[in-house]
Amino acid sequence: MRRVVSLFLPSWPTDRLRRRGGASRAEDVPAPDQPLVTARPDHGRKILAAVNGPARALGLVPGMTLTKARSLAPRLTVVDADPEADLAALRRLALWCGRYSPFVAPDPPSGVWIDVTGCAQLFGSEPALLKDLHRRIARAGYALQIAAADTPGCAHAVARHVPAGRPVTIQSGDQRKAMALLPIAALRLEPETVEGLRKLGFERIEQLIETPRGPLARRFGRLLHQRLDQALGYAPEAIEPLLPPRAPHCRRDLVEPIATPEAFAMVIRDLVADLGAQLVQLGHGARRLDCYFHRVDGQARAIRIGTATPSRDTAHLAKLLIARIEQVEPGLGVEGMTLIAPLTEPLASSQNDLARAGERKPDLGGLIDALANRFGQASLHRAAPRPGMPERSVAMVPALTQAIRRRWADDLPRPGRLLDPPQEIQVTAMLPDHPPAMFVWRRKRFRVTQADGPERLHGEWWREAGHEARTPYAVRDYFQVEVEGGGRYWLFRLGDGERSASGRMRWFIHGAFA
Repeated sequence: MRRVVSLFLPSWPTDRLRRRGGASRAEDVPAPDQPLVTARPDHGRKILAAVNGPARALGLVPGMTLTKARSLAPRLTVVDADPEADLAALRRLALWCGRYSPFVAPDPPSGVWIDVTGCAQLFGSEPALLKDLHRRIARAGYALQIAAADTPGCAHAVARHVPAGRPVTIQSGDQRKAMALLPIAALRLEPETVEGLRKLGFERIEQLIETPRGPLARRFGRLLHQRLDQALGYAPEAIEPLLPPRAPHCRRDLVEPIATPEAFAMVIRDLVADLGAQLVQLGHGARRLDCYFHRVDGQARAIRIGTATPSRDTAHLAKLLIARIEQVEPGLGVEGMTLIAPLTEPLASSQNDLARAGERKPDLGGLIDALANRFGQASLHRAAPRPGMPERSVAMVPALTQAIRRRWADDLPRPGRLLDPPQEIQVTAMLPDHPPAMFVWRRKRFRVTQADGPERLHGEWWREAGHEARTPYAVRDYFQVEVEGGGRYWLFRLGDGERSASGRMRWFIHGAFA
């Protein structure tokens, strides 16, 4: 099922000016809580083109004359509107949104389309994708609203007419329910059409749905019901993807439409071969490939693969793309295919070592690529050591990250299973340095037969002040103990066993050895 995200930026021109840190005129951009507007000439006067949140709160709206706006907000900061710069910046934002999907397109004047069909699994789920998008855009300083639905029209309407502080998700098949109570202006109609419908008594979309189409079509034209059908999913609506400029790409226009996986695989191999030649000339390797399938109904579908390291191995890249063909919905057939490498990195040529020609190194990069494109990049990682207490001594890093010089100490073994947080136990032991003779954990008594220790760990002085007061495990003496029955556990005592200031002399179990 197709899923489309509409990213709406209600204060895009003013937020862009504030993020740029300056303006085209002499005035400085005011603080975020001060009103800021852009204005454009209109028949000898100036009208507002865009307003920020504080200006909107004062009653200022786009289309209002500048004279009236100044009467409502005397300390108003006004900057000349620059639609071309706004559109260019919106295109750059749309290209940045390509991290979420190969299908992105600007939705002027203040929106972006993102077709996330088949992309949610790379982020774990669709809510996780939307949450990440919302967090990144909001952190950049932009006001935004996000909606996801089966159709572009429904997502567009909900994003602009259902205010929410978080992304809004319309469940698959619920377009009619979501659109019913929205105003007719949410259908992206001309202002004259909206005004004419209001004069006839139409205020909500549900009224249009239940009204016979003939009389309205004769008066307002076919666009009215076309927009309605597109929003409800009865008619297709294509999104023309925005391709990165100067990115290596190639295209095949087909004599006859194709719709079988075998035919797709054949064309993909040809496209990858052409693209590989371009990458060789550039001295680059692909880190991301997007393959677009142009359908005969004007719509398009896309698949995306990524690589852990730069690659121009045509057989490997083709294999990754062919593995995702099952995600493509060909519809009535595909009449063209485009392959583009939106992300590349320099890749120097290498020469084989003739002395070791018979040896074959393991292809970890190929394995990582295959697993990442199937299960998602977030599902693959490796454990690396980092300084800190045992529960914070393991960092999860990308699977093919550069080698880390730090190593775990071989003479200080750690249990294969840690309890986080450590669980308190009752212990019988002699202070200050004797190991436990017996302990009680989960109402069960364990008698210690052998022990090794203590191993003293001190607090993490580099952590923020006051943290150890909240987590009182600063000074610890660790013991490895073996109990009757063969179990081996890792215990520690708070404090050094002598000074009460170093800890409260309480005991905890922190893990178990295999």
